[in-house]
Amino acid sequence: MRRSNLQLRNLAQRLITHDAVEHPLTQTKMPRLSLPVCERLRPELASLMGYGGFRALVTRALALAKAELPSLGVFTVNSDGSLEGPEASPSELTSGDIFEGQVVLLAHLLGLLVTFIGEDLTLRLLGDVWPKLTPLELEIGNRDKK
Repeated sequence: MRRSNLQLRNLAQRLITHDAVEHPLTQTKMPRLSLPVCERLRPELASLMGYGGFRALVTRALALAKAELPSLGVFTVNSDGSLEGPEASPSELTSGDIFEGQVVLLAHLLGLLVTFIGEDLTLRLLGDVWPKLTPLELEIGNRDKK
């Protein structure tokens, strides 16, 4: 099993937390796993790789996340790249479970981006989507400065 990188998990947590503060959700009924961060990345990534490429990227990230968190096995990726899954009853999942699923999925998505387009371009893309975040907040880990 390939676990998500700790540094990418930390970045995913920062993005999800920042996004939740900047764009609080107003929906009362939500899927068990909603990833607004992924939705904000969709236009940027689709312009780079098309919607089919975006869907393939999210599908692969979900497959990796399912291996790490089997509870994500109930989710699928729609043709537009959005996640679909059953509604949660309050007793099924805690907010911690939902947050953990979001973090793991986003960390794998970010890991795939770093693999395919490189760390610098990934960070530039994230900076375009979240311009209020500082470069330090978008830092992936201890990179060697030259």
